[in-house]
Amino acid sequence: MSYQYVNVATINKVAVIEFNYGRKLNALSKVFIDDLMQALSDLNRPEIRCIILRAPSGSKVFSAGHDIHELPSGGRDPLSYDDPLRQITRMIQKFPKPIISMVEGSVWGGAFEMIMSSDLIIAASTSTFSMTPVNLGVPYNLVGIHNLTRDAGFHIVKELIFTASPITAQRALAVGILNHVVEVEELEDFTLQMAHHIFEKAPLAIAVIKEELRVLGEAHTMNSDEFERIQGMRRAVYDSEDY
Repeated sequence: MSYQYVNVATINKVAVIEFNYGRKLNALSKVFIDDLMQALSDLNRPEIRCIILRAPSGSKVFSAGHDIHELPSGGRDPLSYDDPLRQITRMIQKFPKPIISMVEGSVWGGAFEMIMSSDLIIAASTSTFSMTPVNLGVPYNLVGIHNLTRDAGFHIVKELIFTASPITAQRALAVGILNHVVEVEELEDFTLQMAHHIFEKAPLAIAVIKEELRVLGEAHTMNSDEFERIQGMRRAVYDSEDY
Protein backbone atom coordinates (compact mmCIF):
# COMPACT_ATOMS: atom_id res chain seq x y z
CA MET A 1 0.00 0.00 0.00
CA SER A 2 1.24 3.51 -0.78
CA TYR A 3 1.16 6.47 1.57
CA GLN A 4 1.56 10.18 1.01
CA TYR A 5 3.34 11.28 4.18
CA VAL A 6 5.40 8.21 5.08
CA ASN A 7 7.45 5.66 3.16
CA VAL A 8 7.57 2.03 4.22
CA ALA A 9 10.30 -0.51 3.52
CA THR A 10 10.93 -3.98 4.92
CA ILE A 11 14.32 -5.47 5.66
CA ASN A 12 13.97 -9.15 6.53
CA LYS A 13 11.38 -9.08 9.34
CA VAL A 14 11.88 -5.42 10.19
CA ALA A 15 9.65 -2.65 8.81
CA VAL A 16 11.06 0.86 8.52
CA ILE A 17 8.59 3.75 8.46
CA GLU A 18 10.34 6.86 7.17
CA PHE A 19 8.62 10.22 7.54
CA ASN A 20 7.89 12.03 4.27
CA TYR A 21 6.54 15.38 5.41
CA GLY A 22 9.69 17.44 5.15
CA ARG A 23 7.95 20.57 3.89
CA LYS A 24 6.36 20.86 7.35
CA LEU A 25 9.36 19.46 9.25
CA ASN A 26 7.43 16.24 9.88
CA ALA A 27 4.97 18.14 12.09
CA LEU A 28 2.33 15.95 13.70
CA SER A 29 -0.53 17.12 11.48
CA LYS A 30 -3.67 15.04 11.29
CA VAL A 31 -2.88 13.91 7.74
CA PHE A 32 0.61 12.82 8.77
CA ILE A 33 -0.62 10.96 11.86
CA ASP A 34 -3.39 9.30 9.84
CA ASP A 35 -0.81 7.98 7.36
CA LEU A 36 1.49 6.83 10.16
CA MET A 37 -1.34 5.01 11.92
CA GLN A 38 -2.46 3.37 8.68
CA ALA A 39 1.07 2.18 8.00
CA LEU A 40 1.33 0.69 11.48
CA SER A 41 -2.02 -1.02 11.06
CA ASP A 42 -0.95 -2.48 7.71
CA LEU A 43 2.30 -3.74 9.25
CA ASN A 44 0.59 -5.63 12.05
CA ARG A 45 1.29 -8.93 10.32
CA PRO A 46 2.97 -12.09 11.63
CA GLU A 47 5.97 -11.79 9.30
CA ILE A 48 6.83 -8.34 10.69
CA ARG A 49 8.56 -8.60 14.05
CA CYS A 50 9.83 -5.07 14.72
CA ILE A 51 9.13 -1.51 13.53
CA ILE A 52 11.58 1.39 13.17
CA LEU A 53 10.36 5.00 13.02
CA ARG A 54 12.75 7.46 11.43
CA ALA A 55 13.16 10.74 9.59
CA PRO A 56 15.07 10.76 6.29
CA SER A 57 18.84 10.46 6.57
CA GLY A 58 20.47 13.84 7.05
CA SER A 59 17.41 15.47 8.61
CA LYS A 60 18.07 18.47 10.83
CA VAL A 61 14.61 18.05 12.39
CA PHE A 62 13.22 14.63 13.30
CA SER A 63 9.82 16.22 13.94
CA ALA A 64 8.69 19.72 14.84
CA GLY A 65 5.95 18.32 17.07
CA HIS A 66 2.37 19.57 17.00
CA ASP A 67 1.26 21.41 13.91
CA ILE A 68 0.44 24.71 15.61
CA HIS A 69 -1.93 25.63 12.76
CA GLU A 70 -4.17 22.74 13.85
CA LEU A 71 -4.35 23.70 17.52
CA PRO A 72 -7.94 24.70 18.35
CA SER A 73 -8.92 28.24 19.22
CA GLY A 74 -9.30 29.35 22.82
CA GLY A 75 -12.05 27.66 24.81
CA ARG A 76 -11.32 24.18 23.44
CA ASP A 77 -9.00 21.57 24.88
CA PRO A 78 -5.92 21.41 22.61
CA LEU A 79 -5.09 17.88 23.78
CA SER A 80 -8.41 16.06 23.95
CA TYR A 81 -8.76 12.28 23.89
CA ASP A 82 -9.24 12.26 20.10
CA ASP A 83 -6.33 14.58 19.30
CA PRO A 84 -4.04 12.95 16.68
CA LEU A 85 -1.11 12.95 19.13
CA ARG A 86 -3.19 11.12 21.71
CA GLN A 87 -4.23 8.59 19.07
CA ILE A 88 -0.71 7.82 17.84
CA THR A 89 0.80 7.52 21.32
CA ARG A 90 -1.93 5.06 22.31
CA MET A 91 -1.39 3.05 19.15
CA ILE A 92 2.38 2.89 19.62
CA GLN A 93 2.03 1.82 23.24
CA LYS A 94 -0.56 -0.87 22.45
CA PHE A 95 1.04 -2.09 19.22
CA PRO A 96 1.95 -5.77 19.74
CA LYS A 97 5.42 -5.50 18.18
CA PRO A 98 8.42 -3.54 19.47
CA ILE A 99 8.71 -0.05 17.99
CA ILE A 100 12.12 1.63 17.89
CA SER A 101 12.46 5.37 17.39
CA MET A 102 15.64 6.05 15.42
CA VAL A 103 16.30 9.73 15.99
CA GLU A 104 18.39 12.03 13.84
CA GLY A 105 17.88 15.76 14.23
CA SER A 106 15.93 17.80 16.75
CA VAL A 107 12.77 16.55 18.43
CA TRP A 108 10.18 19.10 19.53
CA GLY A 109 7.13 19.09 21.77
CA GLY A 110 4.59 16.41 20.95
CA ALA A 111 7.16 14.49 18.92
CA PHE A 112 9.17 14.06 22.12
CA GLU A 113 6.15 12.45 23.74
CA MET A 114 5.60 10.30 20.66
CA ILE A 115 9.11 8.83 20.76
CA MET A 116 8.81 8.39 24.54
CA SER A 117 5.81 6.17 23.80
CA SER A 118 7.95 3.85 21.68
CA ASP A 119 9.78 0.89 23.17
CA LEU A 120 13.38 1.87 22.48
CA ILE A 121 14.98 5.15 21.44
CA ILE A 122 18.31 5.18 19.63
CA ALA A 123 19.64 8.61 18.74
CA ALA A 124 22.45 10.21 16.81
CA SER A 125 24.92 12.07 19.00
CA THR A 126 23.92 15.35 17.32
CA SER A 127 20.22 15.03 18.20
CA THR A 128 18.48 17.34 20.65
CA PHE A 129 15.23 17.05 22.56
CA SER A 130 12.87 19.72 23.85
CA MET A 131 9.41 19.88 25.39
CA THR A 132 7.81 23.16 24.38
CA PRO A 133 4.10 23.45 25.36
CA VAL A 134 4.73 26.46 27.61
CA ASN A 135 6.05 28.39 24.61
CA LEU A 136 2.53 28.13 23.18
CA GLY A 137 0.61 28.39 26.44
CA VAL A 138 -0.63 24.82 25.99
CA PRO A 139 -1.74 23.17 29.26
CA TYR A 140 -0.35 19.68 28.71
CA ASN A 141 -2.73 16.97 29.88
CA LEU A 142 -2.33 14.21 32.45
CA VAL A 143 -1.79 11.44 29.91
CA GLY A 144 0.98 13.36 28.19
CA ILE A 145 2.69 14.21 31.47
CA HIS A 146 2.46 10.57 32.51
CA ASN A 147 3.97 9.40 29.22
CA LEU A 148 7.01 11.56 30.00
CA THR A 149 7.41 11.01 33.75
CA ARG A 150 7.06 7.24 33.42
CA ASP A 151 10.50 7.09 31.83
CA ALA A 152 12.26 10.38 32.50
CA GLY A 153 11.36 11.12 36.13
CA PHE A 154 9.65 14.14 37.65
CA HIS A 155 12.61 16.47 38.11
CA ILE A 156 13.84 16.03 34.55
CA VAL A 157 10.35 16.49 33.10
CA LYS A 158 9.81 19.62 35.19
CA GLU A 159 13.03 21.13 33.88
CA LEU A 160 12.21 20.19 30.29
CA ILE A 161 8.71 21.65 30.44
CA PHE A 162 9.33 24.69 32.65
CA THR A 163 12.30 25.90 30.57
CA ALA A 164 11.34 24.51 27.14
CA SER A 165 15.10 24.35 26.54
CA PRO A 166 16.60 21.58 24.40
CA ILE A 167 18.87 18.97 25.93
CA THR A 168 21.59 17.06 24.14
CA ALA A 169 21.46 13.39 23.27
CA GLN A 170 24.25 12.78 25.78
CA ARG A 171 22.22 14.26 28.63
CA ALA A 172 19.06 12.48 27.50
CA LEU A 173 21.00 9.22 27.67
CA ALA A 174 22.40 10.03 31.12
CA VAL A 175 18.93 10.66 32.60
CA GLY A 176 17.41 7.50 31.12
CA ILE A 177 15.40 8.94 28.23
CA LEU A 178 17.44 7.18 25.52
CA ASN A 179 18.66 3.60 25.19
CA HIS A 180 21.71 4.35 23.06
CA VAL A 181 23.54 7.28 21.50
CA VAL A 182 25.76 6.61 18.48
CA GLU A 183 27.52 8.66 15.85
CA VAL A 184 25.22 9.68 13.03
CA GLU A 185 27.06 7.60 10.43
CA GLU A 186 26.53 4.49 12.60
CA LEU A 187 22.89 5.16 13.46
CA GLU A 188 21.13 3.12 10.79
CA ASP A 189 23.35 0.04 11.07
CA PHE A 190 23.22 0.08 14.87
CA THR A 191 19.42 0.39 14.91
CA LEU A 192 18.95 -2.38 12.36
CA GLN A 193 21.24 -4.66 14.36
CA MET A 194 19.13 -4.00 17.44
CA ALA A 195 15.93 -4.74 15.51
CA HIS A 196 17.39 -7.94 14.09
CA HIS A 197 18.43 -9.03 17.57
CA ILE A 198 14.83 -8.50 18.71
CA PHE A 199 13.15 -10.33 15.83
CA GLU A 200 15.17 -13.46 16.56
CA LYS A 201 13.32 -13.80 19.87
CA ALA A 202 9.87 -15.27 20.53
CA PRO A 203 7.34 -12.76 19.11
CA LEU A 204 4.32 -13.86 21.15
CA ALA A 205 6.27 -13.65 24.39
CA ILE A 206 7.53 -10.18 23.46
CA ALA A 207 3.99 -9.02 22.66
CA VAL A 208 2.65 -10.23 26.00
CA ILE A 209 5.53 -8.74 27.99
CA LYS A 210 5.16 -5.41 26.18
CA GLU A 211 1.49 -5.33 27.16
CA GLU A 212 2.29 -6.30 30.75
CA LEU A 213 4.81 -3.47 30.99
CA ARG A 214 2.28 -1.04 29.53
CA VAL A 215 -0.37 -2.03 32.06
CA LEU A 216 2.08 -1.83 34.95
CA GLY A 217 3.29 1.56 33.74
CA GLU A 218 -0.27 2.87 33.81
CA ALA A 219 -1.14 1.42 37.22
CA HIS A 220 -1.97 4.76 38.85
CA THR A 221 -5.23 5.79 40.45
CA MET A 222 -6.85 9.23 40.66
CA ASN A 223 -10.22 9.95 42.20
CA SER A 224 -12.84 11.73 40.12
CA ASP A 225 -12.71 14.95 42.18
CA GLU A 226 -8.97 15.29 41.63
CA PHE A 227 -9.33 14.61 37.91
CA GLU A 228 -12.03 17.28 37.58
CA ARG A 229 -9.90 19.73 39.57
CA ILE A 230 -6.99 19.25 37.16
CA GLN A 231 -9.27 19.54 34.13
CA GLY A 232 -10.65 22.78 35.55
CA MET A 233 -7.13 24.15 35.94
CA ARG A 234 -6.36 23.22 32.34
CA ARG A 235 -9.57 24.85 31.10
CA ALA A 236 -8.57 28.07 32.83
CA VAL A 237 -5.32 28.05 30.81
CA TYR A 238 -6.77 27.41 27.36
CA ASP A 239 -9.44 30.03 28.09
CA SER A 240 -6.76 32.56 29.02
CA GLU A 241 -4.53 34.96 27.10
CA ASP A 242 -1.61 32.56 27.64
CA TYR A 243 -3.02 30.22 24.97
